[in-house]
Amino acid sequence: MDSDQPGMPVFHRRQTVEDTLNGFFRARISASTRYGEGYRALWENIALGTRGGKRFRPYLVMTAFESLGGSDVAAAANLAAAYELLHAALVEHDDVIDRDFIRRGRTNVSGRYRDIAHTAGLQLPTAEHRGLSAGVIAGDLTLAGAHRLLEGAVAGIEPERAAELREVFDDAIEASAAGELADVDFSVSGVMPTVEEILAMSRMKTAVYSFEAPLRSGALLAGAEPERARALADVGRHLGIAYQLIDDLLGVFGDRALTGKSVDGDLREGKRTVLIAHAAGSELWPEILETLGSSEATPAQIDHLRGLVEATGAREFALNLARDAANRGWEALHDPLIPERTRTELTPLIRGVLERTR
Repeated sequence: MDSDQPGMPVFHRRQTVEDTLNGFFRARISASTRYGEGYRALWENIALGTRGGKRFRPYLVMTAFESLGGSDVAAAANLAAAYELLHAALVEHDDVIDRDFIRRGRTNVSGRYRDIAHTAGLQLPTAEHRGLSAGVIAGDLTLAGAHRLLEGAVAGIEPERAAELREVFDDAIEASAAGELADVDFSVSGVMPTVEEILAMSRMKTAVYSFEAPLRSGALLAGAEPERARALADVGRHLGIAYQLIDDLLGVFGDRALTGKSVDGDLREGKRTVLIAHAAGSELWPEILETLGSSEATPAQIDHLRGLVEATGAREFALNLARDAANRGWEALHDPLIPERTRTELTPLIRGVLERTR
């Protein structure tokens, strides 16, 4: 399969979206100078943090839009860029919650501001507070920017459809916030969540804004009937769950050289994933608990912990769940409401997710 990212088909309109994002940041950076060089530097760091990535959300917006006969490419590019900025904002806030200073293998906004403060002589705890504070502010500004781009996308369409697009976008934010809160609660609760609870959390936190809403929004902007748009969102729901399950698997059993993602972090954090919920029902659970969630564990201890989790059958269990979700997405894609052209355009992406499960 032709791809510019693993599991990702070629994004023919990617440059159009990149141009929109670049234009947005040029305008914000230029306007920021009235508040001083420090504020301008923050906007420059926000722009830096959005570079790279898979651009899943813009791809889904543009694919749904074009395959359903949409013609206003500029409006679609604004909508696609709005979802990419929404992703950036939620990631910035998520990193603050997790006290992460690295994203995509490099320092994020919080990490850069922490390093600046530490180099200037501040003690590390104070420097980290400075960095995390900048991350909160960056996330707020990026979220506001996402809404600004959304308004540019709906400016020329009928009021009813514009209102529906705003509602889908706002609902995606609400769902992600609810999912993030559930994720935080899981991490501090003494009770292990069920597999079903974790899947529901993953759908709210990630699948809605990353897959369901972009597909539905692209369809609505193209003028598709609400029922057709919801059918596409159904595809996105299953696809998003499958993708998150695979991400959790790669977070424990992946190859960091290929994914750019730590394979120790989730275990050191004791993150409540489907893997861990399944392992909790095993007779190996007491031994797993000896190391799970320990930031001080040695690499050898983490490797042993990884082996214990796999020995519970958790890896195969999560893989089967991911395969089932991807197959449900495949079945949903063949809903009669979804035109053949849209089906053809989305098939490589679903195949990519299925291939990641093998």
